[in-house]
Amino acid sequence: MAKKTTNDGAPDDQPSEAPEAEDNGKQPAPDPVPEEPVNEQPIEINAQYTKDLSFEAPGAPGIFGLMQQEAPDISVNVNVNVNPLQEKTYEVILEIAAECKFKDKTAFILELEYAGVFTLGVPEEHLQPVLLIECPRLLFPFARNILADVSRDGGFPPLMLEPLDFSSMYQAKMQELESAAATGDEAPGPTN
Repeated sequence: MAKKTTNDGAPDDQPSEAPEAEDNGKQPAPDPVPEEPVNEQPIEINAQYTKDLSFEAPGAPGIFGLMQQEAPDISVNVNVNVNPLQEKTYEVILEIAAECKFKDKTAFILELEYAGVFTLGVPEEHLQPVLLIECPRLLFPFARNILADVSRDGGFPPLMLEPLDFSSMYQAKMQELESAAATGDEAPGPTN
């Protein structure tokens, strides 16, 4: 390691020091204390869990022969429900029901309720979209993985769901509610 030299060429073995601050007898002003919490998380995931899971293969074992000859017909239904728990804390439940058929025979029925407990720090006007769009979007990859594993473990090819557009689902539900309100019909609550 090379040593530093001073302007006169002699080695400088002393570490360089920053100039000392002048002591004028005054203490530096303390940093102001913020009155509101700094950077409150808008979405905090407290827990996520499988609330309910059901797998049935009513056509087994006969259905396995049909699987080699036919392409499956798979229907998937998705719903989102919200339960308030405490102030700013909600349980969001992503419900996915899938049914796989070959011709007119049911290969399997798979139903999953995957839930999360979320604490939200968002303004009131953004609460419903966050609960019905962002929270299920965060839960979906985990639910998708469970569905794939369970269908595979049940003896079938893994059920691989495409990513879901929860924003479009929410907008469609809001339009449905608005049109029902305009005609005076009673519509279900704002869930996807």
